[in-house]
Amino acid sequence: MEPTTRTAKSEHTRELIVETALRLFRERGFEATTMRAIAAEAGVSVGNAYYYFASKEQLIQAYYERSQAEHEAACERILAEERDFGARLRGVLRAWVEVSEPYHAFAVKFFKHAAEPDNPLSPFSAESSPARDRAIGIYREVVEGADIRVDPELRAELPELLWLASMGVVLYWVHDSSPGCERTYRLIDLSVPLIERLVAVSWLPGMRGIARDFIAAVHELRA
Repeated sequence: MEPTTRTAKSEHTRELIVETALRLFRERGFEATTMRAIAAEAGVSVGNAYYYFASKEQLIQAYYERSQAEHEAACERILAEERDFGARLRGVLRAWVEVSEPYHAFAVKFFKHAAEPDNPLSPFSAESSPARDRAIGIYREVVEGADIRVDPELRAELPELLWLASMGVVLYWVHDSSPGCERTYRLIDLSVPLIERLVAVSWLPGMRGIARDFIAAVHELRA
């Protein structure tokens, strides 16, 4: 078998396992779904399933990676065409809700695991750092490509701060039972202008000290 054929087959098997796992997580819950059940539903051996993923937690990390890739693709147009900071941020946040919609029911059931501070599935965990870094990278693009004047120290911290704000949107979205998650979209539409105004005044002499005190507090809490 040619290497390219083996690679394509391997990738297909990997994606099949991920798709099957996500379906079973939605249907049965994370705890009740075993690697054996995932393998059986996917039509592969248990050993083959473990070859690709050493644990169910690794399958969730694969879901994070896939979700992040889908979000990046959904943001390409607005980040390429729009220069207004508020429009860029609003578009990126709304794009996340759109691409995440198929996983909403799963996220509702799964959230209790991701919310545990010491759980490797937390978005703040070391295990989640690849997806987290990519997510922060999107907000770095939001800032770097925007026509906005901002305090230099705040500019350096802003991508991570925007990602933290997006985590608030995620939390709201998990609990949003409105049709089409319309309340989450409304939260975004209300929040972005506030963020935009705060960022816009950060360079003013009277606000620079406040901005830098805020950054110092973030650094202390992060440590």
